[in-house]
Amino acid sequence: MYNLLLDILIEVFGILFLVYSFSIISFYLIMTVLSALEMRDHLKKNKFADYKDVITSPVTPGISVIAPAYNEGQNIVQNAKSLLTLHYGKYEVIIVNDGSIDDSLEKMIESFGLVKTKYAYYKHVETSKIRGIYKSTNPSYAKLTLVDKENGGKADALNAGINIAANEILACIDVDCILSSDSLTRMVRPFMEETNRKVIAVGGVIGVANNCQVKDGTVTEYRVPETLLGRFQVIEYFRAFLMGRMAWTRINGLMLISGAFGFFNKELVLKVGGYFPKTVGEDMELVVRMRRYMEETGQKYKVGFVPDPLCWTEVPESENILSKQRNRWMRGTIETLQLHKKIKLNPKYGVLGLVSYPYWSVFEKAGPIIEMMGFLYTIFMIITGNFSALYFIGLFGLMYIFSVMISSFSILYEGVAYNNYKNKSDLNKLMKTVLLEPFLIHPKIVLWGLKGHWHFIKGKGGWGEMIRIGFKKSEDKKKVESPIQLH
Repeated sequence: MYNLLLDILIEVFGILFLVYSFSIISFYLIMTVLSALEMRDHLKKNKFADYKDVITSPVTPGISVIAPAYNEGQNIVQNAKSLLTLHYGKYEVIIVNDGSIDDSLEKMIESFGLVKTKYAYYKHVETSKIRGIYKSTNPSYAKLTLVDKENGGKADALNAGINIAANEILACIDVDCILSSDSLTRMVRPFMEETNRKVIAVGGVIGVANNCQVKDGTVTEYRVPETLLGRFQVIEYFRAFLMGRMAWTRINGLMLISGAFGFFNKELVLKVGGYFPKTVGEDMELVVRMRRYMEETGQKYKVGFVPDPLCWTEVPESENILSKQRNRWMRGTIETLQLHKKIKLNPKYGVLGLVSYPYWSVFEKAGPIIEMMGFLYTIFMIITGNFSALYFIGLFGLMYIFSVMISSFSILYEGVAYNNYKNKSDLNKLMKTVLLEPFLIHPKIVLWGLKGHWHFIKGKGGWGEMIRIGFKKSEDKKKVESPIQLH
């Protein structure tokens, strides 16, 4: 009887792992096709687009750029100046100093001639105490507002900026990101184009700036990072943005807009209560909550995505820092899915409930657990003598080839659409990374995801530590090591 039950369990688990593997393949094939169609339409639509019309149009909405900052004294002045030079008519820049313990506040006051003002605003969303609101005595910096507040975390800082914001579109970004000069113009266009649906949020592509040549706040030369981890993230971002999010946009199923570069309808953000400070996945949670509101009130809406390379950020190139980031991403995903489990497989929420939520639950949240179970299952099969080498090699080979194919397609998409990486040696490095990723990096991503699950169960929170090297030439990076404690 025992042997019979064991044989049944072995068969059941074998079938489940096989079904899971082919489900992944099917989903990614569908997403590859959908993203290709969406990219084709985007390029066709923008081929003759004149973005000057957006700037000069009387119906162009105003934008409030909100950038939380915590201990960013090393680069905050340069980054603020870069934000003030964006090509757009009606916009403001709100830097929120979230209780920094370095010289961020002093540097901003000195560099921009800031003075504390009696700035009138309505506290739509509860936040930590505001210590002061500063404006410049120099008319050249009239667009700049500095909010100094007690530390409350990124979501709390964003909410403080939302309370101050005067315009109808919120551009929530990381203060250390580099934005292209026309980023506001391109990102606001989807809000203006839709006539039958309300655009509630728009996301954009995040590029990897490590090892790139940066001059005057602009990426002038694209280069891939020197480290394997850095190059892996270039490919990962290609897959996530140019393939994944383009596909989800095609079916209006996008659940996540990167917290480093997202635009939101202010009116709706206030209706749903702003960012939720008690999660480390505040960007994903806000998008899901906004979508829930629109579904529950029966309004037609869209979450848009602009695939143009408009924003660049520095990614971690050490395993220690990257592991903390992926741990946090997993915890944020779990928190969001649990907070909004009402929409799971609920036809009332359309694509969001029937497609997006199940996908994130099975392939993003549970993925590391299922992969680890598959590994343990294989070990068990070897120990018990039920291991089929032919079955294992066939399935592993299929998944490896498919992984290489999807990553290669993502590089192809970038080359066809933008061709930023023109150096052949860089492309060769990326292709070598594609071949090595399943063996050297993916197992670590799985382990870091599992650790995120464990920390969530234990109730461990926080952001961990991040090392900012800065946007410098690779040979200069070795000379700089500035640890910043995230909050």
